[in-house]
Amino acid sequence: MVAIAQGPLRALAFKIMDDRFGALTFTRIYTGSIKKGDTVLNTFTGKSERIGRIVEMHADERIERDSAQAGDIVALIGMKNTQTGHTLSDPKDVATLEPMVFPDPVIYIAISPKDKGGAEKMGLALSKMIQEDPSFRVETDEESGETIIKGMGELHLDIKVDILKRTHGVEVEVGKPLVAYRETITQRVEDSYTHKKQTGGSGQFAKIDYTVEPAEAGVGFEFESKVTGGNVPREFWPAVEKGFRTSLELGPLAGYPCLDVKLTLTDGGFHAVDSSAIAYELASRAAYRQTMPKAGPQIMEPIMKVDVFTPDDHVGDVIGDLNRRRGMILGQEPGATGIRVKAEVALSEMFGYIGDLRTMTSGRGQFSMEFSHYNPCPKNVADEVIKAAQERQAAAKA
Repeated sequence: MVAIAQGPLRALAFKIMDDRFGALTFTRIYTGSIKKGDTVLNTFTGKSERIGRIVEMHADERIERDSAQAGDIVALIGMKNTQTGHTLSDPKDVATLEPMVFPDPVIYIAISPKDKGGAEKMGLALSKMIQEDPSFRVETDEESGETIIKGMGELHLDIKVDILKRTHGVEVEVGKPLVAYRETITQRVEDSYTHKKQTGGSGQFAKIDYTVEPAEAGVGFEFESKVTGGNVPREFWPAVEKGFRTSLELGPLAGYPCLDVKLTLTDGGFHAVDSSAIAYELASRAAYRQTMPKAGPQIMEPIMKVDVFTPDDHVGDVIGDLNRRRGMILGQEPGATGIRVKAEVALSEMFGYIGDLRTMTSGRGQFSMEFSHYNPCPKNVADEVIKAAQERQAAAKA
């Protein structure tokens, strides 16, 4: 986009950085201008923000500015609700810039503070780090109570652990990296479920007839209702969808989230007094547990695009090693000082790869990787994944 000084304000917040004086919101202005004291609209939240201080950054040196215009990249101080990827716009002429896309994490590790006093400090540090990096996620495991950090690769999480230590002074114990597997289904199943519960007064009743089948890759979850004649009143359809959608977070094989599933509500039944939205939601949850194991569930693993640079005399070693890691070689590109090998490799096979690559290439090899897609696991790998998940669940309950 070409910067235009005239016209209404259009600016993109592209990075948040924590600073000893407060959070810095790095912003690129595409059209219009801003000055201290202006009120702008965050089009993502729908809330207004007041521009406090405007600074131009040169490494760690700041230059205070009273205003900025199209083409400038400045840091705004005091923005309360603006995050990475949000658009700042003129409140009288609203428009949203194309949002930044952040892929889902593909690797995670458990961390814990080395001393009890560090728990609160770690929590505050992680919350700041989430604001700075939208591809970094933090969750608490409901069964074990562990803090889980998720990211885009081994190096990504190594850097986050280092930031905790060096920037925030939090020493943590780090668990073994784990791959963010997913599950899906391979077969179409027609089924029915009836939920009945009598508690003395008004009870609960919901009956659903439905079809579960694989959806197109990348869809996630798809819901359709083909009910006619009011056997399941229209106001209860969202409850059926909600019950199934929330259940997809726990796959039938190893408890990983389920991808690319379509649920079609075909028929059912209801009771004039006992039927309710909660009854249909409970019926849908139970239907999920009943039907998914019948639908040919399988484990899916993340596949990474891997780009390896190696000197000419080590190309054979690098390709052979990638093949041993279940990699698919996509091509080779000669360069001035070596060869660039492009491949797709399962993430689970890439742990510790940088050390092996440097050994093979006498320290001269380099590589980068990014998430590509999910593929079905080979049976021997899937069996190991399921076994490991069962062991973790058993240990959490013990």
